[in-house]
Amino acid sequence: MPKKRRKLNSDFEKLIAKSKKETELITAKIHDIDEEEIQDEYKSAFTAVLQEYMNLEEAYKTVGFNEDVENIYKSYLLLMEKFTDEFEI
Repeated sequence: MPKKRRKLNSDFEKLIAKSKKETELITAKIHDIDEEEIQDEYKSAFTAVLQEYMNLEEAYKTVGFNEDVENIYKSYLLLMEKFTDEFEI
């Protein structure tokens, strides 16, 4: 029996690429913080955002575009918004 092909969406792939750049930029800014205690606080707070991005990327690569992947993306956006509202970077 042939393997089912995953559904792709080029617009969604652009959103994922944008999310990757945002995540990498914030990670780099966090690593540029000189004071270790503050850096650790930012890292700890950003972990949820980073984890959700990794879940998004993996889910899209594995299953393609579907409602579950869209929900992961929405969750990522909410976590990113929460982080940027709470932390000035």
